[in-house]
Amino acid sequence: MENSNVYDVVWPSAKSTVSGGKLAKRLDTLEGKVVAELWDWVFKGDIMCEAFEEELPKRYPGVKFISWREFGEIHGPHEKEVLAELPQKLKEFGVDAVICGVGC
Repeated sequence: MENSNVYDVVWPSAKSTVSGGKLAKRLDTLEGKVVAELWDWVFKGDIMCEAFEEELPKRYPGVKFISWREFGEIHGPHEKEVLAELPQKLKEFGVDAVICGVGC
């Protein structure tokens, strides 16, 4: 028995309407830099940040970390407020780079 039904196939995603933005220039080194740690409090970010704080100074002397505790939860009931305050806090701490941990 032959199936005479014909179906159109469509891609489930729409065409992208956003063009890529410019990325910030990468740092040449983390030596002597201030690195902020951001975390969504979902999956072991606290453990990962401890590992970064232990290992990165071995490679990059003088690197300084601003703990995720200073910024608050970037995903949760207060995320809008936390993210709204983020640019000012990064400026106040003199942050050069950010490690952002988002778990699933």
